[in-house]
Amino acid sequence: MMMSFMQSMNQCMNYALQVGALQPIQFHAEPVQTHDISFQVCWIPALSAKANHIPTGFPGGPQQPDFNPFLPPDPTLTIGKLGDYHHAVLNKFPVCSHHLVIPRVEYADQRSPLQYEDFLALSLMLTEYGGLGFFNGGPKAGASQHHLHVQWLPDGRDHASLLPFVQQLDSQLEYQPQQYALWGFPHAFMYVGMPDDPHEYARELYHCYQRLCQQLQLKVGEQGFMAPLNLLVHQGWMLVVPRSQNQFNDISLNALSFAGIIYVREQEHIQYIKDVGVLQVLQGVVT
Repeated sequence: MMMSFMQSMNQCMNYALQVGALQPIQFHAEPVQTHDISFQVCWIPALSAKANHIPTGFPGGPQQPDFNPFLPPDPTLTIGKLGDYHHAVLNKFPVCSHHLVIPRVEYADQRSPLQYEDFLALSLMLTEYGGLGFFNGGPKAGASQHHLHVQWLPDGRDHASLLPFVQQLDSQLEYQPQQYALWGFPHAFMYVGMPDDPHEYARELYHCYQRLCQQLQLKVGEQGFMAPLNLLVHQGWMLVVPRSQNQFNDISLNALSFAGIIYVREQEHIQYIKDVGVLQVLQGVVT
């Protein structure tokens, strides 16, 4: 079944590219070393404040509160259902090939707490194809759309990844919150392993999400919205980072920023990050 899904994804992607519905992001990347890890800082010319039009949906792009691209999603970009509660949709502005957006079929606000069903939709991809799942929990966490959705990227060279950060952590400490020693800001990793069954993996991930939110004192507010956060899942590891704001000195950050990829709208931001330091930029948007 999942093989036919990937075939459908490839067919959808090829057609969407042909008709111009899919518009891969063009960027210039430069490595920025911080301690033993090299981050990629990616300048996207189309995001420049000098540009006449900045497409909604780009990393760090503008937000249009009344526009909902997932209700319904563009049929040219829609692969089909992923589980019972989510669509599988090609990201109109993919950061890499096969960049997938997974919105709920029924509307929910992006600031809502994640549920088991959200992790099931992700685990259907993760258990079959690996890759990185991630979530931007609201505008302060880098979300550009208000309809609740998670996202998936395949593994690949120079793609966002948690692996460089978890190499210093202990996978034997299952279900125990851990910290990356060089990050001086609030965050928590947890290893849960990766069973073959997507339903079992979804239950593990949902439990891990609840544990890490409790560890970081991230709670649901009076309006029913979860405190802003970024969440990433990769090869049995989960990372949760609480967020206080979307930008640091006009540099917007989303979940991928904590997996080694930072997108910027101005070329001079690359040198600024080199001068200030990646860790200072990351810390500037964390609670």
